[in-house]
Amino acid sequence: EVQVVESGGGLVQPGGSLRLSCAASGFTFSSYAMSWVRQAPGKGLEWVSDINSIGSSTNYADSVKGRFTISRDNAKNTLYLQMNSLKPEDTAVYYCARRPWKEYKSWGQGTSVTVSS
Repeated sequence: EVQVVESGGGLVQPGGSLRLSCAASGFTFSSYAMSWVRQAPGKGLEWVSDINSIGSSTNYADSVKGRFTISRDNAKNTLYLQMNSLKPEDTAVYYCARRPWKEYKSWGQGTSVTVSS
């Protein structure tokens, strides 16, 4: 069974940092490109970042470029998102998914990030 479990969210002040993790199981993690996607309150899903299967290529939405860093540890079947210089508009539930995320079906519960003073 394909499964992902996101963690690491929380409440942080503007300008702060968080590191999200996504533990994957039920598939050969090292064979798949992965994505982070978020959903802000009252809005639809928004792509944030993705990384290829070996971690050599990354992409970012303009809204997070220069502030967020995606990475992965294939030995641990884990995807990460380092988020720095957080802004209130980064408040959302963050999900990880296999790429292409629009076709992914085995969504986890997500991890909630709130950026507020």
